Parts: sequence; C-alpha cells; structure tokens
Amino acid sequence: MASLSGAKRIVVKIGSALLVDRESGALRADWLRALAEDVAMLKARGADVILVSSGSIALGRGVLGLGLGTLALEQSQAAASVGQIRLARAYEEVLAPHGITTGQVLVTLEDSADRRRYLNSRATMETLLGYGVVPIVNENDTIATDEIRYGDNDRLAAQVAVTVGADVAVLLSDVDGFYTANPVQDPGAHRFDLIEEITPEIEAMAGDAASGLSKGGMKTKLMAAKTATGAGCALAITQGAVLRPLKALEEGAASTWFRPKGDPQAARKSWIAAMKPRGTITVDAGAVAALRGGKSLLPAGVAAVTGDFGRGDPVAILGPEGQGLGTGLTRYTSAEARLIRGCRSGDIEAILGYPGRSALIHRDDMAT
Repeated sequence: MASLSGAKRIVVKIGSALLVDRESGALRADWLRALAEDVAMLKARGADVILVSSGSIALGRGVLGLGLGTLALEQSQAAASVGQIRLARAYEEVLAPHGITTGQVLVTLEDSADRRRYLNSRATMETLLGYGVVPIVNENDTIATDEIRYGDNDRLAAQVAVTVGADVAVLLSDVDGFYTANPVQDPGAHRFDLIEEITPEIEAMAGDAASGLSKGGMKTKLMAAKTATGAGCALAITQGAVLRPLKALEEGAASTWFRPKGDPQAARKSWIAAMKPRGTITVDAGAVAALRGGKSLLPAGVAAVTGDFGRGDPVAILGPEGQGLGTGLTRYTSAEARLIRGCRSGDIEAILGYPGRSALIHRDDMAT
C-alpha cells in the first residue's frame, strides 16, 4: 500500500471547513499551525509539498459580513478577492518560522484544458519546487465563472498532482475514508482500507457533500481518485480535522488509499506518446546523443522544422536520417522554432526580442 513515508512529491487538499470556523468565519489558526509542522516534517526528509487550499471565499465572506447563505456570483468573487490575501498571508505566517517560503498559484479549469497554459503552469510549479517553495494553489475564484471552473478542490488537487507528477495526493476530509454508504445515515456502513480499482459498484456507493462550507462530496473524491490514479499517483482520503493530520496518516490513522496505475512518469510518457504530432523537429547527431542520454532538446541541436504548430502542441522528433526518436510537447511555435533552430539558448532573446525557455522540448515533456 502507498504511504507518505516514501513519497517524493505530495499534493495535499485542504477544504474550507477545516480552515475556517463555520460559526465565526475566523481562521482556525491552531489547526493551521499544526499543519505547518506536518509540512515541515515532509520537507525535512526531502519531499516536495504542494497545498491545494480552499478558504478564500469563506474567509472573505466573514470580513464582508455576507453570512452563510448562498452568494451571488459577484459576491463570491468579491469575497474571494478579499479572502485570497488573508489566506496567502496565513500560510506565509505559519510556514515562515520553519524556514519555508510559500508562493501563491491561482488557476482555472482552462489552465489544464489548454495545453499551452498547462505547460506554463507545470513549468512555473516545477521552478517553484526547484527553489524549495511550497506552492499554495487555489481556484481563481475572483475571475472564474461556471464554464471555466473546476467547482471543487478535490478535482483540482488531482489535476495539480497530474500536472506536477506527484506520487501521492491526500484529500483531508470531514470523514476518515470512503465508506460503503454514508456512515452518518447508515450505522452498518464500513470503510475501505484500500481500493484497487474504482468499479461501477464503488461509484454507486458515493454520496454528496453535507457541509455548509464545503462543496466536495464522495462523488467528487472518486472523480479525483480516477484522475490521480490514472496518472500513476496514489490517493488517500483521511480525517483532516485532527491536529497534524498528515502525521496521523503516516502513523496509521484510519483512511482509504486508492492504488495507482503505474507511476507518474510512465503515465505521462504514455499520454504524450499517444498524441498525434502537429509537425516535426529534425535534429543533428549531437542532439540524438543528448536525447538518448536523457537530456532536453535545445535549439542548437535542431536542423529543420516542418509543420504549423503552437506552444504546447505535440511534435515528432526525427534524427538526421529521418528515423523516429519520439514525440514531445514543444515550448515554442513553429515560427519561433524556425527562427531559433541551430542557435544557442543564450541567443534566444536577441533573436525573438523577448526571453524564452532554454529548451525547445524539455525532457519531462518528451516520450522517446
């Protein structure tokens, strides 16, 4: 069974009901400080940690005196605008004493549906993680409308896990796992310790949210588990209200784990390999050797560019004799790639008139 102890990259979803007191609308500061201890524990052993946190609307509506009733869209967005500042500050204040830097990342559904935005999001978060930063990710409720919303942070957390290639995702919930039925309504319901596969029978057991602050029920958690496990990421549902919930999970607290299908890197490579190329990049012998050694493709190794493609589109990578070397997601358009082919990465800004990424295709975006 998967666990936190061996995880190298962990995504943790935190719901509004855990962060914000329902009655007062105030932040649960003691709980958040305890969570910061968990994050510091994971960071100390070398793991990357990404927090997908709700709470901006819940915090903002308290400040604006909007109460607990249903909000109009413009009220929700105003509350999010006020709450996002407070939420980011709260995480900064509890993690800074542990020597941990935080960064805020606001996304919408469009950012994962569009390949170019997806790659930009991935590159940003990879860079943040490379600097040891803990990204605090939330849906951009200030601008998101229904057609570009995830709608719940369970699915957002799963998508973030896919984006960054996490090996474990944890959904901190108001229940300690997935049950055969709602345990509040059915005393005979029992919890699964491990779910190997999400079958139609498992899906039929899911219920909806009961909390006045949280929108995510077991149906959305199952959808999140499908997304995460399909990309090679194990997912756990566990009780989040206790102090230090991640430490508790590691020490055997009640939970449900969903077994992943393969590993994140292999799943991503398979996804890229299955795409239909929009163009071709022919490389020289030096680039062939570099690619076979696990390196990224730099503009200097490109001999020719064909086709019409945009940033984030899949392209076929060919050797000097036309032999297929793989498929990759390009970080430049076909027009840009033609301009910088054969050039050193340091010359990109002078040629294009703006700074660009050093790699034409990063090794993580390549299936060879």
